[in-house]
Amino acid sequence: MAYGHKTEYRLRMRAQVVLHAARGRSNAHIARETRLHLDTVRTWRGRFAEHGLSGLSDRERTGRPAMFTALQVAETKALACQLPAETGTPLARWSCPELAREVVARAIARSISASTVRRWLADDALKPWQYQSWIFIRDPDFRAKAGRIMDLYARISDGVPLGRDEYVVCADEKTSVQARCRCHPTLAPGQARAMRINHEYDRGGALAYLAAYDVHRAKVFGRTEATTGIVPFMNLVIQVMSEEPYASAKHVFWIVDNGSSHRGKTAIDRLTSTFPNAVMVHTPVHASWTNQIEIFFSIVQRKVVSPNDFTDLGEIRDRLRAFEDRYNATAQPFQWKFTTSDLDDLLARLDRHTADHPEESSVALAA
Repeated sequence: MAYGHKTEYRLRMRAQVVLHAARGRSNAHIARETRLHLDTVRTWRGRFAEHGLSGLSDRERTGRPAMFTALQVAETKALACQLPAETGTPLARWSCPELAREVVARAIARSISASTVRRWLADDALKPWQYQSWIFIRDPDFRAKAGRIMDLYARISDGVPLGRDEYVVCADEKTSVQARCRCHPTLAPGQARAMRINHEYDRGGALAYLAAYDVHRAKVFGRTEATTGIVPFMNLVIQVMSEEPYASAKHVFWIVDNGSSHRGKTAIDRLTSTFPNAVMVHTPVHASWTNQIEIFFSIVQRKVVSPNDFTDLGEIRDRLRAFEDRYNATAQPFQWKFTTSDLDDLLARLDRHTADHPEESSVALAA
């Protein structure tokens, strides 16, 4: 300890005091040798004599007295876990400064800073300023419909593996893709500067983008139409089903949502009468997340449409068509990891939640 390169300076000096004492030197002599105060030498020499090596370590200190009690901390966290509207506060959600202000107003504490509130909330990972939107499952056949789609993604239909001549296609429409011609040219990014796009624009019209995605082959078929509807959707179906290997396939499963252009049994009969080998599979109501085409549409939104700066609708059509070719050249199937087992776990958690909070379930059903 007295001569170690990694020993803390204070421990090194205390060890030297002990070694000098072991050689029979007086406290005054040790103080001169180590350039420490006489009382300091006396303290560490006595501590070593009484406790040995452990006596050379610092004792635990009480530190500054706590300014807030555990009850005050708990009451602040409880307040953060309530909706502001429930407390009569005209806020949509809490922030740390607003919580600090409310704590003082409720006389929970005489004064408190926003940073203190933030530190308390961080201990329990509480973030009342954040929110997520969600929708309650209302489809009575949710398990059957969603389970069938999960099985198709896993290449299973009615408990039987899909054959090599059976395909799964997800389809949907991306409505109202606008052409916004900016009043001033968009500026390219530069050093320490993001791309700049003018806020003002002239409207150049809007179109609908319809796309079909082969889940296992990772191939996209797209087209643009003036609007959505039965005819535009059937044009997409004809575009896909007229090509091989779909034209001669045993089955082509079309996964679609409950939009007006492909809703209900009428849409199923219309598809089957046109293409007998096509099978329409509807997602559960309000469960578009089970349709993999939504993943592709999110890619289109991020990489093609945003920021929206097009001179006319023709430029949108050309870019979407070019992006399809670019995407299909390197596309890999999406790594879909949500299985029927995960679906059962989700429904079990929802059942437990509704059992514990029956009032929420009744409100959701009423809505």
